[in-house]
Amino acid sequence: MLHLARFLTPFAAATAAGWGLSTGGVVNPYWVQIFQLACIMAVSALGLNVIYGFTGLFSLGHAAFYGIGAYTAAFLMKSYGGESQLFFLASLLAGGGCAALIAWLVGLPTLRLTSDYLGIATLGFGVIMKVFFDNADSFLPQLGGARGMTGIAKMTTVAWAVMFLGVSLYLARNLIHSSHGRALVSIREDEIAAGIVGINTFRYKMAGFVVGCSFAGLAGGLYAHLYAFLHPSNFDFFKSVDVLMIVVLGGLGNMSGTLVASFGWIFLLEGLRVILPPGYIELRWVLIPVLLIVTMLLRPQGLFGIREFPLLRGDTE
Repeated sequence: MLHLARFLTPFAAATAAGWGLSTGGVVNPYWVQIFQLACIMAVSALGLNVIYGFTGLFSLGHAAFYGIGAYTAAFLMKSYGGESQLFFLASLLAGGGCAALIAWLVGLPTLRLTSDYLGIATLGFGVIMKVFFDNADSFLPQLGGARGMTGIAKMTTVAWAVMFLGVSLYLARNLIHSSHGRALVSIREDEIAAGIVGINTFRYKMAGFVVGCSFAGLAGGLYAHLYAFLHPSNFDFFKSVDVLMIVVLGGLGNMSGTLVASFGWIFLLEGLRVILPPGYIELRWVLIPVLLIVTMLLRPQGLFGIREFPLLRGDTE
């Protein structure tokens, strides 16, 4: 408990500072919202890092689990929660739990595949979920279908976003530096060798996949209540690629890199929107890929390589 309190103290300080700056009018509310979005993206990217970076499972359907969590949390709050903070917490956990359950069902057949074949299978699941979200109003009109879901309570705040980012980092850090985390990394390095020494590779791959997808579901719930509107296009294949680029850019199997890349990605996108002249905003989709190519040429191991922030290192390091 003492370790958890020490770990979360910097996040509590960041929350207090953010709240003070936003309520005092020092920071534009728009940038406060972008900060919250960066926290949410970091939670989702941490999940994909557990799946791909640490376990070595190439998944292209991460946005689908993000969407499952978003629609689940939004539906529960809209139908039963009103503006209750306690129910909001329960709906977020339900979103993460629903994403974890669906991940388990999807993982039963697909995690027996390897490498590119698993990527294609998860891509197929992502496409199925996009079609599902487009037509969801045919059986649940509250979900809005292709028109989008409206009427969602705006519940996500700086405190909620930073708290869940801190908790997600704490859980991911403790998982990776446990014996179970070492089993996940051993599967990434050599699945056959891991099986030979007695590791149940399928069970551990399933655990890594489910945990990572639950992070995505949790992040989706926060996203739904940040913008108070959901549209199926928010959860298509290209959104999965966004998260994948963050994880690769930060460094596979590196939590510090994922954290920095998430914030860098979101603030770069919005910063270019402000800097570029009107009529040239779409140029950011040329500048950013060029920046990514240059970064990968100069830092193929990712921005942080194997280095971690002291807070995210293991107790024995």
